[in-house]
Amino acid sequence: MTTKQSEIESLYASERGRLERLAGRKVGRSNAADVVQDVFAAVWSRAMEHITLTPAYLSRATQYMAISQFRAEQRHERILGGLREEQYAPPVIQPDQIVAARQEVRQLQTAIAGLPERTRQVFLLNRLHNCTYDEIAFALNISYSTVEREIARALLACKNAP
Repeated sequence: MTTKQSEIESLYASERGRLERLAGRKVGRSNAADVVQDVFAAVWSRAMEHITLTPAYLSRATQYMAISQFRAEQRHERILGGLREEQYAPPVIQPDQIVAARQEVRQLQTAIAGLPERTRQVFLLNRLHNCTYDEIAFALNISYSTVEREIARALLACKNAP
């Protein structure tokens, strides 16, 4: 361990309580330890720049970090406080949307029912049962490219359904 690292560790041990009380005035006792930890993490990364670490420097850094966290919490509360129920409630589905969706489902069911047996089987294994192309090819004793072709055929039929 270098002398700089041991210096930071001893400063952390000796100043942590005082700095937590200082940060606690801005962000509350529950968040004060996080602020001090963030300060020392930042100091640790800058320690190679040969900064002089003094209690006054750490106090100032802790005050700045506490103010920054306090402001972030205020912004967060302001944003959440500004939300209205209708902004996060699910939209109400209109009756005409329900009718249109049901009609589309019937058209898809008709298109799938009209597919050749193997195409329908491959499509349903993939889309309904989440089987991979490899699993389908193995289960039906067909090639991977045949599975791709059957899926493409089924998708085209669904797309062109009246």
